[in-house]
Amino acid sequence: MPASLKYVLITPARNEAGLIELTIRSVVAQAVRPLKWIIVSDGSTDGTDDIVSKYAAEHPWIELVRMPERRERHFAGKVLAFNAGYAKLRELNYDAIGSLDGDISFEEEFFAFLLQKLDEDPGLGLVGAPFRESGKTYDYRFSSLENVSGACQLFRRECFEDVGGYTPLKEGGIDYLATMTARMKGWKTRTFTEEACLHHRKMGTARHGYLEVWFKNGIKDYSFGNHPVWELFRMCYQMAKEPFVLGSLLLGAGYFWALVGGQERPISPAMVTFIRRDQMRRLRSVLTLPFSKANPELREGSPQACAPESGNGRR
Repeated sequence: MPASLKYVLITPARNEAGLIELTIRSVVAQAVRPLKWIIVSDGSTDGTDDIVSKYAAEHPWIELVRMPERRERHFAGKVLAFNAGYAKLRELNYDAIGSLDGDISFEEEFFAFLLQKLDEDPGLGLVGAPFRESGKTYDYRFSSLENVSGACQLFRRECFEDVGGYTPLKEGGIDYLATMTARMKGWKTRTFTEEACLHHRKMGTARHGYLEVWFKNGIKDYSFGNHPVWELFRMCYQMAKEPFVLGSLLLGAGYFWALVGGQERPISPAMVTFIRRDQMRRLRSVLTLPFSKANPELREGSPQACAPESGNGRR
C-alpha cells in the first residue's frame, strides 16, 4: 500500500441530497483516506449542504464550500465549482488530485489501488476504474482502456498541472478533453478493470431526456473532432446496444447536423488532428484483426472507445 502518496479530492455537487451520503460513506471507509476532500455545493437547494456539514463536523479533512445559486445548468458550472475547491488546496503538499462525482460508491481499497498504480509507473498521469450502472458494468473489452470515466479521475499532480486543469465547456466532455490533453502531452492514462465504482444515476438523464442524450452525444462527437468514418462505425456499433437503431440514428443525426451547420469546436486544430489519428490507428487495428483476442489494440480500439464522456452527464 503506497502510504507515501498523498491525495486530495474535489467533488462538485448540485442537489445530490439523495445520493451524496453513499459517496461520503465510501470515502470515509477508505483504507487510505485523502489528505483533504473539498465538497463544493454548486448552489444546491435540496439539503445537500446539511448532509455534507454533518460529516465535515465529524471528519476535519472534509470541507464544504458553498457556491451561489445559479439558474443555468451546464457542464461549465461543474468546472467552476471544481476550481473553487481547487483554490482551497494551494497550500497543501500532495501527490495526486481526484475529481469525484457525488453519486457513486466503491469498496474500501478503491483509492489505495489507484494510488498504487500511480506509484508503480511514473509515466502514468491519470487513472480510474470502470463504473457499474443499472446492474451493468461498462464493457471495456471493446472500449479504450486509455479513456478514464469522469465519474472518478485521479491525476498525478504534475499531470493535472501540465494539462492545465479542466476546461469549462458548457456542453460537456470536460473529462474526455482532460484525458486526451494528458495523452497529447505524453502522459499515459489508464482505466484499471480490477476495481469498479457503482454509479447510482443513469448518465445524461438529469439534464436531458434519455433519447435527447443521443442526439446531444452526436453533436458532442463532432465538436470533439471525431472522424466521419469513425462516427459511422460508432453508429453501427450502437445498433447492437440500447436503444438500438433509434439511438444510432439519433447519434448520427446529431453528428451530421453539427457537421452541416458548421458547429464551432471548443478544441484546437492540433487536438482534432491528434484525436483523428488515434481513432484511425485504432480502427485499422480492429479491421485488420477483428477476431484476434491476442491483439491488444483490439480491446482498446472499438468506435465506442473515444466518444466524449462527461461523467454523470448532468449540470
